[in-house]
Amino acid sequence: MEQTPALEKAGVKEAPPKTDYTRPMLIIGTLFFIFGFVTWLNAVLIPYLKIACQLNNFESYLVAFAFYISYLVMAIPSAWILKLTGFKKGMPLGLLIMAVGSLIFIPAALTRTYIIFLLGLFVQGTGLALLQTAANPYITILGPRESAARRISIMGICNKVAGALAPIVLGAIVLINTDELVAQLDSMSAAQKVEELNALATRVITPYLVIAGVLVLLAVVVYNSSLPEVDTNAEDKPAAGAVKDKKSIFGFPHLLMGAFTMFLYVGVEVMAVDTIIAYGAAQNIDLSTAKFFATSTLLAMVLGYLIGIVAMPKYISQERAMQISALAGIAFTVVAIFTWGYISVLFIALLGLANALVFPAIWPLALADLGRFTKVGSSLLIMGIAGGAVIPLVYGYLADLWDPQQAYWVMVPCYLFIWYYAAIGHKKRT
Repeated sequence: MEQTPALEKAGVKEAPPKTDYTRPMLIIGTLFFIFGFVTWLNAVLIPYLKIACQLNNFESYLVAFAFYISYLVMAIPSAWILKLTGFKKGMPLGLLIMAVGSLIFIPAALTRTYIIFLLGLFVQGTGLALLQTAANPYITILGPRESAARRISIMGICNKVAGALAPIVLGAIVLINTDELVAQLDSMSAAQKVEELNALATRVITPYLVIAGVLVLLAVVVYNSSLPEVDTNAEDKPAAGAVKDKKSIFGFPHLLMGAFTMFLYVGVEVMAVDTIIAYGAAQNIDLSTAKFFATSTLLAMVLGYLIGIVAMPKYISQERAMQISALAGIAFTVVAIFTWGYISVLFIALLGLANALVFPAIWPLALADLGRFTKVGSSLLIMGIAGGAVIPLVYGYLADLWDPQQAYWVMVPCYLFIWYYAAIGHKKRT
């Protein structure tokens, strides 16, 4: 904008016009809401498919594996795709891929074939990996850098509020009267059992048709929206100082440990949400009640995000918050293992509070001082989300080997390493 003559004569520079980010924030916030809703449906799908497809614990947690392993497989291809499409066009593409994954649930339900359900989940995860790779840096760049943490926290609340609603909505449809059905299965004839399980499997068709329709509609909205395209090429310029001498990301131990910390963190975060309904059933709590437990965990995470918005960094540093979170995670896990019934389930739900401040803290600690390696470092952290595929699967194996309660011991070493990274590991630069 040109200065007016009067201002120019007076030697006063006009302030640059303020950019209004409200509409882009609303669109990206809606995307984060969709991320959360689709992601945390798995908390209901695990016990639901365990009954419908007659699975053991290990097999049922292949739901989480199929969904989250896509982050490992697709993180780098997603970066390539976004280089071709740009962030704005990449997001609707991710939504359409998710819609295809949702539609795969229809033949899976009609044939009651578990492997097809897993394929649908993998395709959904693939679309979500593309969306996450685009939307996470987008919300960071979209607006002043100094307020990025606040925007990320707002997006986290959108994500977790949707996640809190998802198990209630899907559970009300697919888990209705399942307690009575499970009690009667053993007394049914083989033909009657197949008929009842087939009917149970088809309950998922309508909700996933609706999800697919919403995803397609949102893809059209985003594609035709006024979202600005952002340029991230500036990050690729050579950095000054010690970074000049680095040949690859393997020269940054704090990044490599950060990616492993992300792997462990997402594993325990997913466990706290995706195992709690089945765990409640294992504690002899009816599924009609247990279906609300995942919502409790996610609401605890929302509370944690709100605490973070108020407290960090004014009252507590990111590192200290992460250390406290890890120690709380250990304490809550041990109490859950040594108590019973609703008390034990409550402390699994409280893991949501312990987990909330870890994810926002890992990113700045792991990406510090990377210079031109920042994009590659971000992709490595996205790949770390695959912890949500592996660690719940380990839990499922141990639940079959021991029992669902003792299997929670797998979380303790994960939280110990998270504490180590927050206290010591993130400082290692050589």
